Amino acid sequence: MMPALSTVTLFLLAALGLLLIPGPSVLYILTRSAAQGRRAGLASVGGIELASLAHAVAATLGLSALLLTSALAFSLVKYLGAGYLIYLGVRTLLSRQEHAQAPVPAPKSVSRLFAQGFLVQLLNPKTALFFYAFLPQFVDPTRGAVTEQILIFGALFVLLAFCTDCLYALLGSTVGKLLTRNVRFRQVQRYVTGGVYIALGVTAAVTGETKK
Repeated sequence: MMPALSTVTLFLLAALGLLLIPGPSVLYILTRSAAQGRRAGLASVGGIELASLAHAVAATLGLSALLLTSALAFSLVKYLGAGYLIYLGVRTLLSRQEHAQAPVPAPKSVSRLFAQGFLVQLLNPKTALFFYAFLPQFVDPTRGAVTEQILIFGALFVLLAFCTDCLYALLGSTVGKLLTRNVRFRQVQRYVTGGVYIALGVTAAVTGETKK
């Protein structure tokens, strides 16, 4: 069985809310695109999303194995994930904005930009933690195989991220300067991102009991 349509809709809305507000990977794409053109930005997107897909698959295998071992352990991971999302939200709200501009990268070939984007995302432990915290919140074991549900949600997130990141890459030259230098936007980014994380965490903590 597939996840319920209402659950998929909630997941897409939550994911879109997180993806539309630029995080570190988006700022990396904007920097590349603004400095070296749209092709550089799109190459970076390709590498980043391939690494994100690898993280999603790893999370799928790890979480599925955990559920097979113990439903209680899976529930514990869900609540720890909810707590981690709340922590991310609070830290984002309380963080101070950095005013220093990222250094302009030296020109690189498209293949090197793709490879560098892949490695930057793959070696980021926060990305792995995010998938482990975010994906289980939408899984319902009564709806069928958990492995398939987690993989579906992971693939949907990566696909949605690919679309939004490509948009940023295409608009990178103009948008990059606006988003990285506009103080008011950075303040809005902090509050919206922090609020989404906290809302997700609280909702998961209140309604996220694993069904048996």
